[in-house]
Amino acid sequence: MTIDESAPVVARGSIDNETDPTRVWALTSGIEAWPSWNPDVKWARLDGDLAVGSAFRWKAGPGTIRSTLPRVDEPASPAWTGTTLGIHAVHVWEIEHADGGARVRTEESWRGFLLRLLRSATTRSLRTAIDRGLGALKSAAEKPSA
Repeated sequence: MTIDESAPVVARGSIDNETDPTRVWALTSGIEAWPSWNPDVKWARLDGDLAVGSAFRWKAGPGTIRSTLPRVDEPASPAWTGTTLGIHAVHVWEIEHADGGARVRTEESWRGFLLRLLRSATTRSLRTAIDRGLGALKSAAEKPSA
């Protein structure tokens, strides 16, 4: 699964974590717990089990996003697609072993009519969200277990 490279808004980022990739997988695939580590997510509800084709709804920014899981490749790569406010998004995580820890790469694309007009601002917004999310993921993944 890949993002839509031809979409008007595309952003990507990566970060190394000093933790096992399975810990990162647990955080990125634990949809209902996203608000506990990602400050941009207000709430999230998974309808059923974590499986290809499962649907979930969540709140980030001004809209409620209706999403599905087109890929759930434990422990390496969860992905979701979603729509909100006329925007169609595709988000892909890649988690791999690296230097005794986990390297996380993530990328997202947004397609929608208004995005062509607001390309620069929305690209900056998405890049900021990805960087903030990766930083929050690193903090959560490296936090000692209680």
